Amino acid sequence: MKMKIAISGKGGVGKTTIMALLAEEFKKGGKDVLVIDADPSPHMAETLGVEHPEEIRPIADMTKLLVERSGKTEGSPMYNMNPEVNDLLKDFMINHNGMKLMVLGAIQTGDKGCACPESNVLRRMLTKLLLSENQVVLLDMEAGVEHLGRGTIAGIDQLLIVVIPSKSSIRTAMKVKKLAEDVKIPKISFVGNLITDDEDKSFLEKGLGIRPIAFFSDSKAIRKAERQEIPVNTLENAAGEAPLTLMQALTK
Repeated sequence: MKMKIAISGKGGVGKTTIMALLAEEFKKGGKDVLVIDADPSPHMAETLGVEHPEEIRPIADMTKLLVERSGKTEGSPMYNMNPEVNDLLKDFMINHNGMKLMVLGAIQTGDKGCACPESNVLRRMLTKLLLSENQVVLLDMEAGVEHLGRGTIAGIDQLLIVVIPSKSSIRTAMKVKKLAEDVKIPKISFVGNLITDDEDKSFLEKGLGIRPIAFFSDSKAIRKAERQEIPVNTLENAAGEAPLTLMQALTK
């Protein structure tokens, strides 16, 4: 089954950690996993334990190449809205422990809806990434809601919104859900994180109006691993059954 899944939420809710754990679960399930870090402050490489992440060349930094691929000519406001990007898919991927990783980097755009070359080419790339029936593409989006207005999330199959038991997190999650519905993302689900007890689960369900499809506990082991820069996806059972539960919910 082809899948392209994005994850979002308020800053600090743990979306990158959950995406890394989900990527590991899909890999164990025999999927061809491509993880894309689309956060302007990328941390997925470190979370997965990639050595020398600073050597990864983010697509959005290749300004000249992107302008050339967009077809924009000097003095003209028009862009080619269907640039050829197939060769970029392999040129900017790295392989790490049975997964592929791509870092898109910061997308420098102006007003909402801008057709700048970075957004144009990156959107085009996202439509080219599902290459086989066995491939899963996971996009770690920036925190907040701004990315939904830029259109770089267009073409995904599912959006996961990570939310923790706080009113501010719930407010952001509901804003993300509303914007995701506006851009017609087919499937939108909530994932609870930093859960300590059933009261936390009930608080989220009441505030969101729907029960999250998975709950991740507040894990001391994960916090310790992150502080010591140990890849969280290498921890043994640190998140319990939550990653498996999440994967199963996504593949129903």
